[in-house]
Amino acid sequence: MIVYDGGVDPLSCLLSGIRAEGSVVSHAVLTAPWSVRFSDGAPLTMVSVLRGGGTLLLPDGTRRTVGAGDTAVVRGPEPFLLVDRPGTVDRPHAEYEIACFPDAECTAEDLGGIRWGSDPDGATALIVGAYRASGHRPERLLRALPHLLVVSEDAEVCAWLETAAADAARLTAGSQALMDRLLDWALVCTLRTWFERAGADAPSWYRGLADPVLGPALHAFHSRPAQSWTVASLAGQAGVSRALFAKRFTELMGRPPLAYLTECRMADAEALLTDTDLSIAQIARSVGYADAFGFSAAFKRHRGLSPSTYRTTTAA
Repeated sequence: MIVYDGGVDPLSCLLSGIRAEGSVVSHAVLTAPWSVRFSDGAPLTMVSVLRGGGTLLLPDGTRRTVGAGDTAVVRGPEPFLLVDRPGTVDRPHAEYEIACFPDAECTAEDLGGIRWGSDPDGATALIVGAYRASGHRPERLLRALPHLLVVSEDAEVCAWLETAAADAARLTAGSQALMDRLLDWALVCTLRTWFERAGADAPSWYRGLADPVLGPALHAFHSRPAQSWTVASLAGQAGVSRALFAKRFTELMGRPPLAYLTECRMADAEALLTDTDLSIAQIARSVGYADAFGFSAAFKRHRGLSPSTYRTTTAA
């Protein structure tokens, strides 16, 4: 039986379904003029510029220059380009393509450690990761992200990443697993940094984690979603009165505490109905309902379908 683990915070929970597994270009070195077309339809693609730079060209017309120290995360599945400069696409140049999904897998032998071109001064060096999303749980995170986000790091981080990627490419045993975990780590750090810098534009569930009043309550709820939480018990986790907690929660999160809890529980239930073979009663207990009847009534009220009908519909 699959046991549901709600995680210790919303971001960890949502990231649990996003992984870099065998779909990486660990180290690419490009000599101008060049273009790289990303046409694999990956839910998320991360491009870290270690040296040099280029311009991202997105389908909606967005152009964003990225240089050494910049990490860009692009939300798919639409294809996009990275070029040394925008005018390159209209003249002869070296063209490369990354197309791993959905029909093929990019293994370490296919892409890991590939170095496009030589390594002269002035070349652009990249680390690229294409991420898979398993199940429905990551959809909430993907909806919270813009089509493109860019985070800048200092030179020391770039040097460390390049050294780590080169080491992974040289090794035989475990090299793909090492690169996958490196890219998973880099994605988590990049998203955390972006959310922290986004301020008021960050999703409410992320802003709440940093709040001294709401943070302890949110951690408690997401760590133990099956517990019968009330506004009073959540306020107790925060160490404040019920009235103060409810007021602050509504102001910061944009809805009352119990509405947020129901929203999270229904999202978790959707993922469990779609991604597991747990019974309705097991799912009910996993997301904090005492019995299948109460859960089914709440789910239908919230989603317009019974849990069984939702499971059948999404499986079709």
